[in-house]
Amino acid sequence: MKKVLFAAIVLLTALAACNDNPDAGANNAGDSNNNANAAPPAIQYAVVNKYPHDTAYFTEGLEFYKGQLFESSGGNADESPYPSEFGIADLKTGKATPKVKLDKTKYFGEGITFFNDKLYHLTWTSGVGFVYDANTFKLIREFKIPAKEGWGLTHDSTHLIMSDGSSNLYYLTPDSLKVANILRVTDNNGPVTNINELEYVNGYIYANQWETTYILKIDPNTGSVIGKINLDNLQKEAAALRPGADVLNGIAYNKETNQLLVTGKRWPYLYEIKVQ
Repeated sequence: MKKVLFAAIVLLTALAACNDNPDAGANNAGDSNNNANAAPPAIQYAVVNKYPHDTAYFTEGLEFYKGQLFESSGGNADESPYPSEFGIADLKTGKATPKVKLDKTKYFGEGITFFNDKLYHLTWTSGVGFVYDANTFKLIREFKIPAKEGWGLTHDSTHLIMSDGSSNLYYLTPDSLKVANILRVTDNNGPVTNINELEYVNGYIYANQWETTYILKIDPNTGSVIGKINLDNLQKEAAALRPGADVLNGIAYNKETNQLLVTGKRWPYLYEIKVQ
C-alpha cells in the first residue's frame, strides 16, 4: 500500500513539475510522445514584398479585418514612450491611424483579435481586457484576463486563443470569456515557453516566440510544434536599417488574398512572406 501511495505521489510531483502554470489544468495530449520525437523541422520561406512600417509603434498585435490591417502597440507612462493603442496600418505609408487609445498610466496594450464583429484587446499586467464593437470601436465591456499577464490573441472558428508568455494557450469562450480549455505547447524537449503574438492560419496556430527569431507552427489538436520559421535574416536587416529595432513580433494573415505579413517592434518594414 505504501509503495502504491509513494508511486502516486511521485507521478503527481512529476506532472506538477511539467506544468509551468500550476493554476491551470492544461491539455497535454502531445506531451507523452513529443520528448521522443525529433526536433521540429525548419520551414523555408521567401520574402515576396515589403511595406513600410510605423516605427513609432511597439508592435503587440497584428491582424487583418475586412481587408484592413490593424495593429496594436504597447507602452506605459513610466518607462516607454510608445503609444498604448490600436489602429489601422496603411500599407502604402506605414502610418497607423489610431482608433482606441488606452490610458498609459493604467494599461500597457497587448494583442488584439476580431471575432463576430467584435474586437478583443488584451493588456499586459493590468489583469483586464476590453471588448469593442468592431465597426464603431465603441467599448462594450471589460473582462478579467484568466492569467497573470496578457500577451498574444487570435481565434479559430469557435474560440479566442490567448497566450500569457508561458507554454500555455488559453481557449476562451467569446461570449463569457471564460476558459474552455488550456493547451500546452511542446516540442521534442518538452514545454515551449515565451509564446507571444498569435495568428490562426489554415488550421494551425502560428506564434512568435519572444526573444527569439522564430515563428512556431503549432498543431492545435496536440499543442506540438510541427515546424519553425527562422526569421533571423529579417531581424538583422531591420536592426541594420533602424538602430533600436527590437524583437520579432507580429503575424497577420489575410485569408482572402493569402497574404502572410510579419514584422517586429520598431521594425521599418512589414514583410510579406510565402512559406512552404
